[in-house]
Amino acid sequence: MSCVLEQLNIEEKDQAISFGVLVSPRASRSRFGPVSGDRIKVFVTSPPVDGKANEAIISLVARSLGVRKNAVSIVSGDRGKRKVVRVQGISRQELERAVT
Repeated sequence: MSCVLEQLNIEEKDQAISFGVLVSPRASRSRFGPVSGDRIKVFVTSPPVDGKANEAIISLVARSLGVRKNAVSIVSGDRGKRKVVRVQGISRQELERAVT
């Protein structure tokens, strides 16, 4: 496993993984990664208004990890920059490949 991902608090349960993200809304371009501390940085162009940034996060994570949007959910922090995301149907190794 990558040394970078060892910092992350990744929970594997019921064929899904959960991990923390640190969101930067209104970025110049959307991007998944790099790892910052114990979270993955997620940059989205959408503003944090009316759930638009959360929708953009779900789309970006799904696209980055090669899963459907309905496999991704925000399980905590939906109104803040620090969130926990749950992705159904991927492994820790697949997350590692997408981030590194």
